[in-house]
Amino acid sequence: MKQEKKPLILIADDSEMNRSILMDMLEEEYDIVEAENGAQAVALLQQLSSTIALVLLDIVMPEMDGFEVLTMMNKYRWIEDIPVIIISSETSSSSLEHAYELGVTDYISRPFDELIVHRRVINTILLYAKQKRLMDLVADQILEKEKRSTLMIDILSHIVEFRNGESGMHVLHIRAITELLLKRVLQKTDKYPLSHEEVELICTASALHDIGKIAIPSEVLNKPGKFTDEEFAIMKTHSAIGDSMLEQVPFVQDEPLVRVAREICRWHHERYDGRGYPDGLKGDEIPVSAQIVALADVYDALTSERVYKKAFSHEKAKDMIVNGECGSFNPILLDCLLDVADDIKDALTGSTLRNDISQKEIRNIAEEMLDYKELATSDRTLRALEHERIKYQFFASMSNEIQFEYTTLPPMATVSDWGAEQLGLKEIIMDPLHDETFLSLGRETIENLREALHKTTPENPVVQCECQICVKGELRWYRIVSRTMWSSDEEPEYQGVIGKAVDIHDEHTRITDLERVSSHDGLTGLLNQAAAPGVIQEKLREYPDEEYAMFLLDLDYFKTANDQYGHIFGNHVLQYFAEKLRQSVRSGDIIARVGGDEFLLFLQYKEGFELAVDRIFHSLSGEYGGFKISVSMGIARKSETVNDYETLFQYADQALYAAKHAGRGQYCFYNDTMVNTLSVISPIDCDTEEEK
Repeated sequence: MKQEKKPLILIADDSEMNRSILMDMLEEEYDIVEAENGAQAVALLQQLSSTIALVLLDIVMPEMDGFEVLTMMNKYRWIEDIPVIIISSETSSSSLEHAYELGVTDYISRPFDELIVHRRVINTILLYAKQKRLMDLVADQILEKEKRSTLMIDILSHIVEFRNGESGMHVLHIRAITELLLKRVLQKTDKYPLSHEEVELICTASALHDIGKIAIPSEVLNKPGKFTDEEFAIMKTHSAIGDSMLEQVPFVQDEPLVRVAREICRWHHERYDGRGYPDGLKGDEIPVSAQIVALADVYDALTSERVYKKAFSHEKAKDMIVNGECGSFNPILLDCLLDVADDIKDALTGSTLRNDISQKEIRNIAEEMLDYKELATSDRTLRALEHERIKYQFFASMSNEIQFEYTTLPPMATVSDWGAEQLGLKEIIMDPLHDETFLSLGRETIENLREALHKTTPENPVVQCECQICVKGELRWYRIVSRTMWSSDEEPEYQGVIGKAVDIHDEHTRITDLERVSSHDGLTGLLNQAAAPGVIQEKLREYPDEEYAMFLLDLDYFKTANDQYGHIFGNHVLQYFAEKLRQSVRSGDIIARVGGDEFLLFLQYKEGFELAVDRIFHSLSGEYGGFKISVSMGIARKSETVNDYETLFQYADQALYAAKHAGRGQYCFYNDTMVNTLSVISPIDCDTEEEK
């Protein structure tokens, strides 16, 4: 049987007697090398630094003392991997303090006590061995979390790219270019001081830069020719829509990832000269994150084929950007683009783009973690893991799926926050197979799934099945897709499982989530102008005998809100007004945003219609943040001759015009006098607040 190799200890002491005593104490369990002065100790460290497990170091030695040895160990970073115990009769507090500042782990005073020496040597070597194992574990966890969060990013961004007709590599290109530009910026100038965490956040968030395009009609998004002014105006809304979508993700608004993603979504089409959109920011009013992603986006758009153009060469794209043919950019960033142009070209032609990026990130994190000299200062480790947890939680919440993880050691189940809420579980369940709340989901189902998982192998780890789960007392069918996790040992051991569960009852709803996003206004969540006609026409066709009315509403003096308080405040006013609309009508009534500050209501009525109109009208008045909310409203009723969407909309629009022409802050019912004579308003059909 092969004998296990002993740990190697370096004893550096100018006294042969001291070295001999220490060797007698330790040689049974350790291999020993000796140095009689500091210079010899440094020479041995240069040769054997990868194998030395511990240094026992005297302070007072010829040629080079113990402090000088420690200085060299810090210079070459050996101190990060090799613990040092001082063995000395030097007991002054200043000497000991200086030794600890240089990275010493422990101190043993002479004369030696064999039991103390033996115990402290063992403890120190074990402590560092555990620390190294912990570092390996942390690196594995970070890599696994990175893979999961990257997968979620890829899925979300691919959804946008699929609708946009772009290649599946666009988001990966943006991330790679962004990373190269950021690193060069940090090397070139101290104008934008960014930490490693901030660089990582910007690179991650860059994948979401065009998420607002999910709400742009496909006929505009994929038009092969030049946009009309109206189409371009629609396309430009995607940046604000993306910001709004992220703003509405619950519970995560204070997370740095969401803040950076919102910056990039909203402002990556701003230009350095102030001629961009949506807010016309200029110079460094634009966050550097958005500036860099904007430059990366333009470069990749030029060098990639689109429905409306062929791809330009790398050199042509670079020249077009630098010559100002694609808008105005920060001169510092243009210099950085030229500096890393060849690196960008190489990165985008590489076949392992995603893997290269992930491995670089893990190495960067590991290197920074090694800068800490004590296990107690592994604060960085916790922050890195927390950063990955936040990313995972954020993308899990956006997917609206029950995502779960189970580990065998310790026996613990972790459920995504959204999934835990749906199932009525805690997010972390210790020993779930003996937890009554967890087992209440269905003992037979859980046992069948457990049996199926244990039949998997490392080569075939995926299980997919459909089963019933008891949720809030009701049996519901779920589709479960899971993957077992195995150790990397020669004989792999089952370590747990990750997976997701999808409610089959709601699957159709989830499949049409994209359609819903593209049919709903990104800012208010209401139906948009493109979707409202079809929904209303279907209602009219399905229930031809019911009484219906269409309302068109316009916020009075809304431009004042934008001019005085800014567009972000204006967006908040629109969101507030949309919520008041929801509260003023029944759940089955149809509400849509059909213009900037113009809204539509379509509702069924029976008796007391005029009273209902009056109630709705007065419920919408109010105040938000110092801005007085007043509304003008036009109403058209369905009749035998007026029974289609277009006519109802036209008549409601004429009534709205009449209400605004009469002084705003009132409502009008459509009547025949308004046909081609919109200035003629019957007092009976137009009520002002003063008349009431």
